[in-house]
Amino acid sequence: MTDLLRLATAGSVDDGKSTLVGRLLYDTKSVLADQLDAVHRASVDKGLSTPDLSLLVDGLRSEREQGITIDVAYRYFATPRRSFVLADTPGHVQYTRNTVTGASTAQLAVLLVDARKGVLEQTRRHAAVLALLGVPRLVLAVNKIDLVDYAESTFQVIAKEFTGHAEALGYPAGSVLAIPVSALVGDNVVDRSERTPWYAGPTLLEHLETVPVEPDPQDAPLRFPVQYVIRPRTAEHPDYRGYAGQIAAGTVAAGDEVVVLPAGQRTTVVRVDTPDGPLARAQAGRSVTLILADDLDISRGDVIASAAAPPRVSDELDATLAWLSDKPLAHNARVLVKHGARTVPAIVTTLVSRFDEQALATVGNPENLQLNEIGRVLLRTAEALPVDEYTTDRRNGAFLVIDPADGTTLAAGLVGNPTPSRPGDAP
Repeated sequence: MTDLLRLATAGSVDDGKSTLVGRLLYDTKSVLADQLDAVHRASVDKGLSTPDLSLLVDGLRSEREQGITIDVAYRYFATPRRSFVLADTPGHVQYTRNTVTGASTAQLAVLLVDARKGVLEQTRRHAAVLALLGVPRLVLAVNKIDLVDYAESTFQVIAKEFTGHAEALGYPAGSVLAIPVSALVGDNVVDRSERTPWYAGPTLLEHLETVPVEPDPQDAPLRFPVQYVIRPRTAEHPDYRGYAGQIAAGTVAAGDEVVVLPAGQRTTVVRVDTPDGPLARAQAGRSVTLILADDLDISRGDVIASAAAPPRVSDELDATLAWLSDKPLAHNARVLVKHGARTVPAIVTTLVSRFDEQALATVGNPENLQLNEIGRVLLRTAEALPVDEYTTDRRNGAFLVIDPADGTTLAAGLVGNPTPSRPGDAP
């Protein structure tokens, strides 16, 4: 079992995400004394008799004044069993883009619903985004269970509806766990609640500490996006040329045969450098500098890959977009595609279909894609890109679509078509 879990929270407005994260931090004693004192003082100023734990997450004054979380707040905490990196994302519909950001590297997502409201349109939208991004495990936290008198029947109805929706999105049985919680009171977050004797499953923290997670893809073919070319030109190293970056997938060692893409030049790794000295072997997630046997024309944005199993190099992409802009996407739109460290002009030649995350069906030949809609498109890029299918390699199969006019992010893109389909759906 890995000792690190990357997770994200999502849900609708006022479902209690920030309070839940604050409860996790508070009950696991992951809060510094001065932070806790500040929360107690702010809570007293608001006339509260108990600390407002959401303030542990909503740290910005402007956020607290609005009463909402408007960005992705990353929090780090640990227990004796595991360390955690948690992305707390906002619930407003217009901030679905932040959910995409927070969930893009998550190994598990905690999706909250208010026990009084049940599964909402935004709940189904978030579930679709999480499925699209390939987040392998979900936790449905049925929050505010205290406000429905800890009713088992209410919990079961919500859990059954959501589990059915998640399975229709492609989640296998056993990958979704529903837990009745009260973030405000603390029921089943860290400590088991005596007020839900009908619930026999783990608390939220127990599940987070023990759930199996997929490690970084070390057994996959090497994918190494070049971030920077190092040429110190010192007297000690007059001919040094290294290629720095973070290993996105696989492992690399001296003697490995590699190919540099998109040019297709083959060479051999001579050494794997780090600030602490050379490594015999480095694996996914490690930042290193590669020294190659040949003096090749390599620049930022190139990909050094396994020569035995290279990615596909193409200027035509069949891809899926989560559209994140208020400006609709139309046919023949001119955009920028940012893949790894390379950004190239592109044109959206065809809008193939739109995925309806509420009805779980695809609609062929849409006129456009609106804010928060998911669609399959065909893209032609000005330069060929070395890409993998997203379902095979989440890192090398992902890209961003950017507005060339002002540099804003328009969409999160995935190579291939990972959305679920039903018989009779549009191809």
